[in-house]
Amino acid sequence: MLEEKSKNIDIINWKVKLHEIIFEADTQAGRVFDIVLLIAILISIFTVILETVEEFGIPYKNSFFILELVLTILFTIEYILRVIIIKQKWKYIFSFLGIVDFLSIIPTYISFFVVGTKYLTIIRVIRLFRVFRILKLAHYLKEAQILFSALKKSFVRIFVFLILILILAVLIGSFMYVIEGGRNGFTSIPKSIYWAIVTLTTVGYGDIAPHTTLGQLFSSIVMILGYAIIAIPTGIVSVNLIKELSGVTTQVCRNCGKEGHDEDANYCKYCGYNLYE
Repeated sequence: MLEEKSKNIDIINWKVKLHEIIFEADTQAGRVFDIVLLIAILISIFTVILETVEEFGIPYKNSFFILELVLTILFTIEYILRVIIIKQKWKYIFSFLGIVDFLSIIPTYISFFVVGTKYLTIIRVIRLFRVFRILKLAHYLKEAQILFSALKKSFVRIFVFLILILILAVLIGSFMYVIEGGRNGFTSIPKSIYWAIVTLTTVGYGDIAPHTTLGQLFSSIVMILGYAIIAIPTGIVSVNLIKELSGVTTQVCRNCGKEGHDEDANYCKYCGYNLYE
């Protein structure tokens, strides 16, 4: 009985120490682990990039393959350890970074069956966000969280807006197909819709262009409309961003000199000093 308790205590201690190394960046061991992890991620990213360059990809193909396989195995072990030592396993697995960690190792294994999928490991670049933990920049992520919150609240309106744009693109493309016809490059309605989308977004590839006077006049109207359309999603996000920021004041704490307190706050969130004393 005592031996079993001793074993359980050893396992708990082992998990606690491993948790400090893998998930924490405050300890020296955790800091070293994160730095090594970032270096490995950078090596992996450059490996994928250089492999697509003919001068490097062909002569060093086998070397790149071995290096990528070794790194993937190491990332797989790291992912498994993260799942084992964390208490709320599903919370980590379905978290943003947890999903990224998983997706960053899967393409290499799939590439044994589907050619070319290994290049999707470039998603590992997202894992570089962990540099914020190492450099103690986590408090700067609040601004990013405010922006993401504003985007999230704008999603429904932007989605409805995109549907309207799609409907408009179908109508414009269909009209242009009737006006120009196949003789001027508008050989089908789908291709005309493609032209409408390119024109509305003000990209203007120039691979398809109207030749008739009526078509050019119509396309001019679509171009002007495109500029007006671009401003709409920006306005939607801006409104929600202002709402997110409206609950924060520029009141500066006289003790620590920091700002960004809530409107109804009486004490500094950073040092606890009375803001109005």
